[in-house]
Amino acid sequence: MEHLDVAVIGGGQSGLAAAYALRKQGLKPVMLEASGRTAGSWPHYYDSLTLFSPARYGSLPGLPFGGDPERYPHRDEVIAYLLRYANQLDADIRTGRRVSEVRADGEGFALALEDGSRLTARAMVAATGGFGQPNRPALSGLDSFNGTVLHVADYRAPDPFAGQRIVVVGGGDSAVQVATELATHARVSLASRAPIKWFTQRPLGGTDLHFWLKATGLDIAPLGRLQRAPATMAVIDDGRHKAALAAGAPDRRPMFTGIDGSKMTWGDGTVEDIDAIVPATGYWPDLGYLAPLDAFGGQGRRLHRDGTSLTQTGLAYVGLEWQRSLSSASLRGVGRDAERIARRPAAHLARR
Repeated sequence: MEHLDVAVIGGGQSGLAAAYALRKQGLKPVMLEASGRTAGSWPHYYDSLTLFSPARYGSLPGLPFGGDPERYPHRDEVIAYLLRYANQLDADIRTGRRVSEVRADGEGFALALEDGSRLTARAMVAATGGFGQPNRPALSGLDSFNGTVLHVADYRAPDPFAGQRIVVVGGGDSAVQVATELATHARVSLASRAPIKWFTQRPLGGTDLHFWLKATGLDIAPLGRLQRAPATMAVIDDGRHKAALAAGAPDRRPMFTGIDGSKMTWGDGTVEDIDAIVPATGYWPDLGYLAPLDAFGGQGRRLHRDGTSLTQTGLAYVGLEWQRSLSSASLRGVGRDAERIARRPAAHLARR
């Protein structure tokens, strides 16, 4: 059985940032990535997705994104950047190695991999981030719906939905963007429990919102300590999506009250045929492999402070939403959190 100093589980932006920070502490992390490449969740997002922040704010430590710093990089640019980052990272990266279970093992951890192999590690970073598991809420009557149900995690482009009647469920960035895109090909309603809240992408004379978040310190403020549950974020918009909703393409409605076959009933009693429902209801962290460690509190809440586990010595997290701050789950913020948590494994291993 192979014995490691530090295992980093996950090879996307969180794992890459963690490996970089651990190397700076003089450690030799081994990164275990389930897929065949080090791009995290990015290859699974819809085709038109771009970063919400300009390239100047979208870099991991040690490698600038490059190109026009004011542009909003496309999904495929982000994938290429992450692969480039992994290539220049001096770390042991092992792709196609899915960790199925982690158990306490003396003063460290025993890792069981899906291929049947086993490893031990004296310290561990759970860096599978906050977007590995689609959130599929129990919507009223959805089990009886005989049309297409496609979570936004599986949505790619609007063309297959041309001419259909579509309902997108959700009130966040992905819901609004996908609903607006679909509305160029189909008749679309955006169903949400509350009206959409907006952040202007370039307020106060055209400077990007992220400049102001950085300048005011809000981007790095430790507000995650105050969150009992992830805060509901407003939609970041350059004006196009808000205008589309105002024009009714898509239209925004309160949540439907029931589904029967292809029939959807709205709160005002209206009943209509629906072809497809697209839940854009977010994601949960994919941390099932930690279940044997009893590392969670009520409702699956991770028990940590700023990413350091409160239940398991030697365990840390990187990439959770609101792990420490507003930017914890983003390219611009994950490096700061990784640097902070990397000091703990270094100190932990030094003591031993």
